[in-house]
Amino acid sequence: MSNVYKPAGYHNLLHTEENTEKAIKLVKDMFQTNLAAQLSLLRVTAPMVVLKGTGLNDDLNGVERPVTFPIKDMSDSPAEVVHSLAKWKRMKLGQLGVEPGRGLYTDMNALRPDEELDNIHSIYVDQWDWERVITREERTLEFLKKMVRRIYEAVKVTENLIYVEFPQITPILPEEIYFVHAEELAARWPELSAKERENKIVKEYGAVFIIGIGSVLSTGEAHDGRAADYDDWSTPNSDGYVGLNGDILVWNPVLERAFEISSMGIRVDEQALERQLAERGQEWKRDLLFHKMLLEGKLPYTIGGGIGQSRLCMLLLRKAHIGEIQCSIWPDAMREECEKAGIHLV
Repeated sequence: MSNVYKPAGYHNLLHTEENTEKAIKLVKDMFQTNLAAQLSLLRVTAPMVVLKGTGLNDDLNGVERPVTFPIKDMSDSPAEVVHSLAKWKRMKLGQLGVEPGRGLYTDMNALRPDEELDNIHSIYVDQWDWERVITREERTLEFLKKMVRRIYEAVKVTENLIYVEFPQITPILPEEIYFVHAEELAARWPELSAKERENKIVKEYGAVFIIGIGSVLSTGEAHDGRAADYDDWSTPNSDGYVGLNGDILVWNPVLERAFEISSMGIRVDEQALERQLAERGQEWKRDLLFHKMLLEGKLPYTIGGGIGQSRLCMLLLRKAHIGEIQCSIWPDAMREECEKAGIHLV
């Protein structure tokens, strides 16, 4: 048996694959236009590979293996397919000399071969990676919430446009997004796992931003993994907890579960980087190119994140499997199960 959830009575609300392709383009075009307007972002071209040993690739949870290969014309120097562009974007903003209040976004395509394949996880990752320059004074929880609300507004505008074009897909997102710290969730439901807490709170509010992803909670565990060198998950905030980052989750009525569409946060400054590297036992990274530049004050202060393109399309088009949106590789057993359940993987 494959690791796939099959909603009872599921069917394609867009009826044909052609309509689905039209709707995917509509979602992507509309959302990125709105995101750029909400956050004052310039679209840039981004790499799919980076050189190994620069510290530019995203470590994600620290255990995922990047796709690595030698470059023949560079003396077999090893290169890696990106996991995300969390650190590359910050360096790019520094190179461009972008002032606070403006930023960039890009289409990020990645390969994550260690993903456990299911309805929402694929080895192929496509997301809008964005980053915006901020002042040191804007490194606050209040500013983080302001940016979250703007992104959520771009999602809602896109949802409304889909309803205009495809009236059978009615809007479901609440007017406001709810903010809660991971520590508050642990205190409210100490007997539940982190994912069970997410389901509880997101089903209650419809759209939630969980703050403090990566820091160790009073339970002795982090709510979820986060690398030490991009999001700031350790700085005390105005709510009395730690962390200036988090995840945007919404309730997915097709999958009947909390559904993450974005991971984002204010990025580490010099002090937070030192603190988080020490906590993870990764002080050796201080000598890598990116980390050295940051510690020497050569990179701007930023806020940024990634927003799943196929994930957002799944949500807004009421799809049961990410393979209905993107072309990827799936186990034969999963394809067979999906086909029997009326889920047609492209």
